[in-house]
Amino acid sequence: MWWAQRVGQREERDWRPGSWQEPGSWQEPGHKGLECEAGELGLDPKDNREPINLNESMQVVSRRVVTVAYGEPVHHVMQFDPADSGYLYLMTSHQMARVKVAACNVHSTCGDCVGAADAYCGWCALETRCTLQQDCANSSQQHFWTSASEGPNRCPAMTVLPAEINVHQEYPGMILQISGSLPSLSGMEMACDYGKNIRTVARVPGPAFGHQIAYCNLLPRDRFPPFPPNQDHVTVEMSVRVNGRNIVKANFTIYDCSRTAQVYPHTACTSCLSAQWPCFWCSQQHSCVSNQSRCEASPNPTSPQDCPRTLLSPLAPVPTGGSQNILVPLANAAFFQGAALECSFGLEEIFEAVWVNESIVRCDQVVLHTTQKSQVFPLSLQLKGQPARFLDSPEPMTVVVYNCAMGSPDCSQCLGREDLGHLCVWSDGCRLRGPLQPMPGTCPAPEIRAIEPLSGPLDGGTLLTIRGRNLGRRLSDVAHGVWIGGVACEPLPDRYTVSEEIVCVTGPAPGPLSDIVTVNASKEGKSRDRFSYVLPLVHSLEPPMGPKAGGTRITIHGNDLHVGSELQVLVNDTDPCTELMRTDSSITCTVPEGALPAPVPVCVRFERRGCVHGNLTFWYMQNPVITAISPRRSPVSGGRTITVAGERFHMVQNVSMAVHHIGREPTLCKVLNSTLITCPSPGALSNASAPVDFFINGRAYADEVAVTEELLDPEEAQRGSRFRLDYLPNPQFSTAKREKWIKHHPGEPLTLVIHKEQDSLGLQSHEYRVKIGQVSCDIQIVSDRIIHCSVNESLGAAEGQLPITIQVGNFNQTIATLQLGGSETAIVVSIVICSVLLLLSVVALFVFCTKSRRAERYWQKTLLQMEEMESQIREEIRKGFAELQTDMTDLTKELNRSQGIPFLEYKHFVTRTFFPKCSSLYEERYVLPSQTLNSQGSSQAQETHPLLGEWKIPESCRPNMEEGISLFSSLLNNKHFLIVFVHALEQQKDFAVRDRCSLASLLTIALHGKLEYYTSIMKELLVDLIDASAAKNPKLMLRRTESVVEKMLTNWMSICMYSCLRETVGEPFFLLLCAIKQQINKGSIDAITGKARYTLNEEWLLRENIEAKPRNLNVSFQGCGMDSLSVRAMDTDTLTQVKEKILEAFCKNVPYSQWPRAEDVDLEWFASSTQSYILRDLDDTSVVEDGRKKLNTLAHYKIPEGASLAMSLIDKKDNTLGRVKDLDTEKYFHLVLPTDELAEPKKSHRQSHRKKVLPEIYLTRLLSTKGTLQKFLDDLFKAILSIREDKPPLAVKYFFDFLEEQAEKRGISDPDTLHIWKTNSLPLRFWVNILKNPQFVFDIDKTDHIDACLSVIAQAFIDACSISDLQLGKDSPTNKLLYAKEIPEYRKIVQRYYKQIQDMTPLSEQEMNAHLAEESRKYQNEFNTNVAMAEIYKYAKRYRPQIMAALEANPAARRTQLQHKFEQVVALMEDNIYECYSEA
Repeated sequence: MWWAQRVGQREERDWRPGSWQEPGSWQEPGHKGLECEAGELGLDPKDNREPINLNESMQVVSRRVVTVAYGEPVHHVMQFDPADSGYLYLMTSHQMARVKVAACNVHSTCGDCVGAADAYCGWCALETRCTLQQDCANSSQQHFWTSASEGPNRCPAMTVLPAEINVHQEYPGMILQISGSLPSLSGMEMACDYGKNIRTVARVPGPAFGHQIAYCNLLPRDRFPPFPPNQDHVTVEMSVRVNGRNIVKANFTIYDCSRTAQVYPHTACTSCLSAQWPCFWCSQQHSCVSNQSRCEASPNPTSPQDCPRTLLSPLAPVPTGGSQNILVPLANAAFFQGAALECSFGLEEIFEAVWVNESIVRCDQVVLHTTQKSQVFPLSLQLKGQPARFLDSPEPMTVVVYNCAMGSPDCSQCLGREDLGHLCVWSDGCRLRGPLQPMPGTCPAPEIRAIEPLSGPLDGGTLLTIRGRNLGRRLSDVAHGVWIGGVACEPLPDRYTVSEEIVCVTGPAPGPLSDIVTVNASKEGKSRDRFSYVLPLVHSLEPPMGPKAGGTRITIHGNDLHVGSELQVLVNDTDPCTELMRTDSSITCTVPEGALPAPVPVCVRFERRGCVHGNLTFWYMQNPVITAISPRRSPVSGGRTITVAGERFHMVQNVSMAVHHIGREPTLCKVLNSTLITCPSPGALSNASAPVDFFINGRAYADEVAVTEELLDPEEAQRGSRFRLDYLPNPQFSTAKREKWIKHHPGEPLTLVIHKEQDSLGLQSHEYRVKIGQVSCDIQIVSDRIIHCSVNESLGAAEGQLPITIQVGNFNQTIATLQLGGSETAIVVSIVICSVLLLLSVVALFVFCTKSRRAERYWQKTLLQMEEMESQIREEIRKGFAELQTDMTDLTKELNRSQGIPFLEYKHFVTRTFFPKCSSLYEERYVLPSQTLNSQGSSQAQETHPLLGEWKIPESCRPNMEEGISLFSSLLNNKHFLIVFVHALEQQKDFAVRDRCSLASLLTIALHGKLEYYTSIMKELLVDLIDASAAKNPKLMLRRTESVVEKMLTNWMSICMYSCLRETVGEPFFLLLCAIKQQINKGSIDAITGKARYTLNEEWLLRENIEAKPRNLNVSFQGCGMDSLSVRAMDTDTLTQVKEKILEAFCKNVPYSQWPRAEDVDLEWFASSTQSYILRDLDDTSVVEDGRKKLNTLAHYKIPEGASLAMSLIDKKDNTLGRVKDLDTEKYFHLVLPTDELAEPKKSHRQSHRKKVLPEIYLTRLLSTKGTLQKFLDDLFKAILSIREDKPPLAVKYFFDFLEEQAEKRGISDPDTLHIWKTNSLPLRFWVNILKNPQFVFDIDKTDHIDACLSVIAQAFIDACSISDLQLGKDSPTNKLLYAKEIPEYRKIVQRYYKQIQDMTPLSEQEMNAHLAEESRKYQNEFNTNVAMAEIYKYAKRYRPQIMAALEANPAARRTQLQHKFEQVVALMEDNIYECYSEA
């Protein structure tokens, strides 16, 4: 009638005379004169009463259980709330509760609502919910609200017509028959709802009640739901939606006959004609249709029995690999007679089928194989050439194919297969029995390896498991052959495993015995272990009592309790005791819940036989009761001790405390006595109030007075929890002065004053724990804000520092650190320090008095120095500013080059890139030879790189050598050999990085004509490298060139990017080089140290203010195609520097390799018409300073502006001086003396002061040079990091896609890792190498100073490609600070370049191979591959044993006999190569 759970709020009033009027009789709405009194109820603890609902025949139709307060009677008079009849007042002796008479909202469907037979609840049809009548709109009108008295058959229902819809047929609409209690839907807003927001219009023709008819448009065909896999229909749920609510629903089906044959290919015809839809079978088309007119005029079956089909015919098992003919009987197959058929056994096992007659087909020469013990192959007939069309097989035929060699490890298993029709024989293993072999004989005696268990009760019934070998071929062999001494053991058929395992049920024994187990299967086998029959006994049980809620863990003591295979402990003869654990002398289990507080018997049963005698009794007692918890507040960290008060805790074995919603792990509590339990509060996730649950003996504690408590919501009432715990923030502490360090001398008393922030936890003094290190601090005074504690014992000074920690529950806070020091040592140290200070004061006073006069004089000199230094700094900064503003314009004007760019030919670019001097095997042989000057003054470069010339070997050795190299070349073109070859060499410890780079470059030259093959090898090696890097740190991959494949990648990028380098990047790069050289030459350059006024590198900056004036010289020179020119030089230039500038002016249109050298020419000055001088760096007029000769300059010779000079080639080179930069700095200098500082004391103040100007003021010249070159650098970076639409970088796109694919395969999704891989493979591997080595690309002279400037530019490019943040400060190196402002913008360009590459259309392997083939063709025959092969062979010969071992270990190499081919190469080359090379 009411209360599935207590809903609403309770109102509590005093119950005293005069405060309550006499209630009248209580009558339910809708029932006639039914009065239900509770009577005078004297309730036992936790008494339950069941309010019931009766019908007119006084039959009970429903009941609800109401739990009332413990130990309190309920008054028999109950009264409805006058203001709201949905509530009822109940009274006990001291309180009154207002409860809801019904909880309708727990019912979600009309059937549940009306079927609950609650007089107050009914179904509100248009609101689709279960409510009280007054809560339903228009409930007073008919059919809006359905009461329980009307019954579930009045619930709204609907039928859809047609209920089955053909997917290929058009339907105008659908008819909906709506029945049940519903108001008239006419005039309401209606729709048909198909789910997924698909609706169509619905309408009702006119008013109607009871049965209503509605019309609805079918959902659009394109919105039909998809058919599920392996199904020819789909069920659609449709609801009628009225005023925004779905009030009634029904299902209809959409079917497709044509899918039937697809879903059931082996019973297509039968399934089609058996379908519940109107489907027809077309034999000619072999299809299922819904329209019979679509079938061709051929005899078509009309029922499933008429379908052509195969008939089931049993076939004997056949051995694997055996050939046989199989006859397949058919029915109704006249239509197909003569048609070409095939026998299909699945898994592409197809054999020819031959018609024997109209009802039999023969499968010819069927040979089936299996690697299993036996395998079932389904047999079906299909039309030849049409594999999807089968003759029906309602009962499919199968062929069992067996393999005697599989699954039969012993004789019994092998011969036992005879029962399955397997013709096997045991002969050193299980084999197929030949046609002439005799029938198999007997097997060896059974071998029993283990029995389990080893003992059982006298009554028998133990399941004895016997394991071993040859335990019978079949069950009948051992059915009566298992014995324990003289007691039979009956094998269980369903547990028998042929030969391996017998499970039998032991019979009863007359008395205790112990004997072996025997198995007799024509021969007898005996066990090593003995099985014992024993008599288990039980003595006692503890504890003898426990709460009726169950969960008590009891222990039963006795003897021989470990016997048998199955043990049961039953409480009250029916309820099992769970979680059994047993030993020889005890059984432990958990008792179930009891019905009543009473003693119950405990029965111990073995093997489901009778109880073991022991008269064990367990007393179910009233459950423990929790009455209060204190305190009810806890810090969020938990751990506060909560005291739980109650009764009957002496029966509690374990108890835990948990907090709902916000609680962390439950905590274990401790039982103090029968009325007290202490629990540490669980930690919480947040500050909030939450209900608390207790688990007593593993059972959730159910609060018996939950219904009458006001604070519980419905969920908590149902759960039975009446207690809550308020979680507050953790307390906060600090020292009194909030200091972090406290000094303390050992031996002195220590008292701490701890300040506590205000909180609402109400902590007591015993809840605080204060520790200094591991020593507890005794708490003496505790107030709301202050805690005093003291330490009486001495603190060890050895530790030096001790943390001061305060703990509340689980919360720990270290508030300060105690610093310990020795008092005696401190006094001694103080005395010593004071004495030293006094002595120093006396000395300082004396020194001050003696030097005060000297300081006065020195101060005057310092003022003069400061003024002069300020003047010089101002002048230098003003010059730097002027240079920065003017140099850019001047340089742009001077760089209007008319000559071409001196690109190196491709072959020279490759040899210089692949074999730089630092890592080439041909370090001495690959450099250009000394050049011979021609008559015009230029020199011809004769490239003598071995890879570009003839293969120089004696003719006598050539045939064998060429044959060996040819065979070795074919081996290198074998992928398996080359991969093994490279890996084998890399595994050798003495195969250094230099060798790896050389091998990679030689392989690149050798395979240059097959770049597609070279690329595939490189990718396979890269995959191995990626696997190795991904297992460690993937971001370090390709960072250095330490393996063969990394150098191969460098070479591959060089080949693929050469066109881009020459056509796009070459011009801005060359202009930048010219600009750097022009800017350096505008200022003074020290010929000895190489330092210059203008540079980008701080290490090469001339930190002196050397005044240099330009000189325009008229020079004549018969060479390089011009006679005379005006050349600009500086008066501080040495004569060699002047010669170099003259040569550059005359030969600027000639490649540098064809220039004369400065040492090859003389420079003559015509001072007058009669006087001329040969100008040299050193001669008799050279000046000597501080023991060093100063190199002669234009200023030394006093050559005026516009002077006439003549330069001419000399016949014989004068080697007495050598190169200027190689001169000994101890004997010569140019602009700056290296040891100026050592000579300072010898110089006057005016001389030495110039040297004391801070050299850092000249760093502004770096900015001046940078600003001048900025435009050229920007143009270069943009050219490198841009994509031309007419020539996109196909190789870059291909390789970047390869990296992304490899990262995806290994689950590497970090974008930073991919960025690093791309950067390491292209910008840092190729472009940085080119930026630092322009001589790889151009025929130019790269001086040491230009190299230093390019290093700074390369560092800026590296920083631009990096993703790590630049942490720069005043101490950072200038090569990073110089471009710090531009790096973020450069990084954006890099990111945009990578994004453009990613957005390019992916290349297929064919497109990339075509591109690589074109690159190979473009530069074919540029290199002598025989030379490269011969050099590679040297490595093969050097590591021949290791390579042979690797080839032997590789299966693919063994299969193709690569090791033998390699031996042939060695045989051809070994006897000739060293002899021939020595002759060469």
